[in-house]
Amino acid sequence: MIHKWDITIPELTGDEPRRAYVYVPGWWEEDPEQRFPVLYMFDGHNVFFDEDATYGKSWGMKEYLEYTDAPLIVAAVECNRHPDNGRLSEYSPFNFRYERFKTVPGRGKATMEWFTKVFKPLVDEEFPTLPGREDTFIAGSSMGGLMSLYALLEYNHIFSRAAALSPSLWVAPGKAEAMLRSARPAADTVLYMDYGSRELANHAHTLRSLGRAVQTLLERGVLVDFRVVPGGDHSEASWERQIPFFLNTLLYGRE
Repeated sequence: MIHKWDITIPELTGDEPRRAYVYVPGWWEEDPEQRFPVLYMFDGHNVFFDEDATYGKSWGMKEYLEYTDAPLIVAAVECNRHPDNGRLSEYSPFNFRYERFKTVPGRGKATMEWFTKVFKPLVDEEFPTLPGREDTFIAGSSMGGLMSLYALLEYNHIFSRAAALSPSLWVAPGKAEAMLRSARPAADTVLYMDYGSRELANHAHTLRSLGRAVQTLLERGVLVDFRVVPGGDHSEASWERQIPFFLNTLLYGRE
């Protein structure tokens, strides 16, 4: 069952509405005392419905969750669609240069403050969640993958596990590396991270930066599950095929 409604994020886009989505396992109605861990996701419009997706193809999360009866709530919010790099700004923890001379202001902290102080409390109040850190995860792809990594490290008191698919580590690489080096996550922190082999072919320095990122995270005690996806590219269709892999990591070891 998916609940869908309009919300506003005054700190970021004033009174402009955007869509929020929350998936709750259908069998919860048969056992209303049941409570579930929660996976928060970026780019919510691309998560469930093809008709809402930017390029007409979603991740198909609803079909996978229903098919597997996964004991998981998924809460997702539409990105900022402003043509003046609204999404890049909201999904970057850092200011960075884009298209040679244009500076994009990083508003990732403001985005996460809203997620953790407004959206998460709302989801916990309205839906049958397990609200503690050990049951709170976050995931995204591309810029959303970068934000998931940022959220896991900088908001580690809230998120214990994350999935960063095709994370945009090219954004302010020096600042991203500094963030990884300065992280002090809890010992039970888990990260799934991947990158498509076709993406690597298009970005000569990505493999090196990914290798450094994984090594640094391991040195910080993060339990990292890293994959290079054979034939994977930068698209919702490719990320959809990774759902079994990253959900297995997020839910691994849970009863």
